[in-house]
Amino acid sequence: MLLFLWVTALTLTLAFFVNSRGEVQLHTVPGSRRTHPLWTRGRALNAALCLAVYLVLTALSACRIASGNDYWEYTSMFSLIAQGRHVSSEPGFNCFVLLMQALFGREKYLPIFGVISAATVFFFLRAIYEQSEWFAGALFLFLTGGYYFSSFNSVRYYLVLGICLYSMKYVIRGEYGKFLLCALAASAFHKSALVVIPLYLGAKLLASVRWRPWHFAALGVLALSLVFGKDLYRQVIFFFYPFYENSAFDRVDYSLANIAKCLGTLFLSALCYRSSLKGSVRLRFYCILNLGGLLLYTFGAFIPEVSRVAYYLVASQILLIPGLLSGMEKGWLRSLLTAGTALAFAGYFALFLRTAYDTDIRLLPYLNWIFN
Repeated sequence: MLLFLWVTALTLTLAFFVNSRGEVQLHTVPGSRRTHPLWTRGRALNAALCLAVYLVLTALSACRIASGNDYWEYTSMFSLIAQGRHVSSEPGFNCFVLLMQALFGREKYLPIFGVISAATVFFFLRAIYEQSEWFAGALFLFLTGGYYFSSFNSVRYYLVLGICLYSMKYVIRGEYGKFLLCALAASAFHKSALVVIPLYLGAKLLASVRWRPWHFAALGVLALSLVFGKDLYRQVIFFFYPFYENSAFDRVDYSLANIAKCLGTLFLSALCYRSSLKGSVRLRFYCILNLGGLLLYTFGAFIPEVSRVAYYLVASQILLIPGLLSGMEKGWLRSLLTAGTALAFAGYFALFLRTAYDTDIRLLPYLNWIFN
């Protein structure tokens, strides 16, 4: 646990000196890059600091061994892929594993985990750097919100989650072709990524228009459909994931922590509406995704592994909350909200680390192949 805390403190210290405010407009507004110099002293400093953060986080993830409750399940999957036997993973992932085995050997699984770790951290950090005005604040949420450390488990899913978070910039810029390519590429590793196509496009549409009464009525109908049409939703889910039906995952599960985070984020959005949210399609896009996540957690708790879908929506909190706070005028209210947010996520992080020893999570104790 001390190692996790030390890495968190070190990377946040480095991130404190990164100024990504100018990068947001550069990467989310079409045409901005044409009139911006490729390299400046500030961008060079940002690149050096971000590279240091990237190397630290990648090293911790890539050098782990037996960390994560599905670590050995993945090694068994790698062996089955090498033997040409049936596995439940997607074709893109299987081809990647075969390529890595051709390069490093059929019994070498450490390079596979290493490359996936490097790619996962890359996409998350690129998304944070290009879409958050406050890099240190967004990185703080990424670490204390458990996203980074949870990527030691469910390695395919978190790689895909990072790609989807990165692809949000294309939705915001209206470059839907690039977004679709990202979503389809991600689905080759985890087919759940396909859900982001209608979800992100719908959120962008709602963020770009002035809401009318019928928009609120439509959200109400959607919530009611989750309540009264859950059998239909379950049929669709089990068509794509038949092994979930009647499994240990097929149960109603209300995630109170995630519901609280969504409600807190919406409350903060309401307080910052005039100062930050009203004039920004990008922040409204993230806010609507957060609202969608709340609907899933409250009305769609019957969905097996509901967080697998909801995280595609609520991961936008990493980008939304720093944007809301940095858009406020300096003063006691901004300081109070910033401190309150930091304390809330620090408390969540403490609870997360306490549960990291559980056998169904098993992120701690941390082991690595260099010293263990």
